[in-house]
Amino acid sequence: MSHTTGRTSFWSARRVMVTGGAGFFGSFVADRLRAEGAKEVFIPRSRDYDLVDLAAVRRAYGDGSPDIVIHLAAVVGGIGANQRHPGKFFYENLMMGAQLMEEGRRHGVEKFVAIGTVCSYPKFTPVPFRETDLWAGYPEETNAPYGLAKKMLMVQSDAYRREYGFNSINLLPVNLYGPRDNFDLESSHVIPALIRKCLEARRAGAPSVTCWGTGRPTREFLYVEDAAEAVVLAAERYSGTEPVNLGSGSEISTRELAELIQSVTGYEGALVWDASRPDGQPRRALDTSRAALAFGFEARTPFKTGLERTVQWYLEHGGGRS
Repeated sequence: MSHTTGRTSFWSARRVMVTGGAGFFGSFVADRLRAEGAKEVFIPRSRDYDLVDLAAVRRAYGDGSPDIVIHLAAVVGGIGANQRHPGKFFYENLMMGAQLMEEGRRHGVEKFVAIGTVCSYPKFTPVPFRETDLWAGYPEETNAPYGLAKKMLMVQSDAYRREYGFNSINLLPVNLYGPRDNFDLESSHVIPALIRKCLEARRAGAPSVTCWGTGRPTREFLYVEDAAEAVVLAAERYSGTEPVNLGSGSEISTRELAELIQSVTGYEGALVWDASRPDGQPRRALDTSRAALAFGFEARTPFKTGLERTVQWYLEHGGGRS
């Protein structure tokens, strides 16, 4: 990967704190920062810093002395976890974000990069989701507490910019996938779950794999390394008040997704759709034009290539063998 001296000097001169930097997405953001020349990337691990606790947030700022903060840490889960813990998801995400931004302001950080979620969009947002539609309704009920807690970072950013001239930006990534993802069937998202199911069925010689729902809903996915590139570009180049979608700009039905994963994993059995299981939101796809205009980001990894890399990583790390 080649880098211009201008970009390298930007990052080499700054200390960066990445909350959630040991997680799936955060680890790629930290890697990308180092590749761009950042010499000091501080990752406050949750076992050492409970960012819901103000004293721990203050200690993290004291220990990390960041010039730029990239706030990726979140309490997240699938539909089941959201239904079981709406209070926890609301409180912990809200307190982490609000306190990190306030202490960042008090410490005089140069920029605060808040990573939000597509769950902040209204339940009935017209497709493709445009940033101007963010306040046009209430989010989907199951993940509203999480989505709204994260959405408060937009309100806080705007208020702090107006009162204090504080530079914070908000990025809204679509569903991510790629190496290092969570492949636990109890808590994983659709792509790692389907990869694991297909590989296990292939190994067992199982005649079919059962998929949830009808296969009709559409989703959009962004390869994790592309997403990390977007965050680093935005942190360097974007200082606007408007939130920015991060996506691939391509929509795929869950049926096509399952067939593509079947092909990439080499599973030759049948896909069976269990229509008694929920489909979730009928369509989810983002308008990604603002990211291209604002800081020159466009996703580069073809979906099939990204899936192949994800399968390869899973196999190399013990996947498909029980």
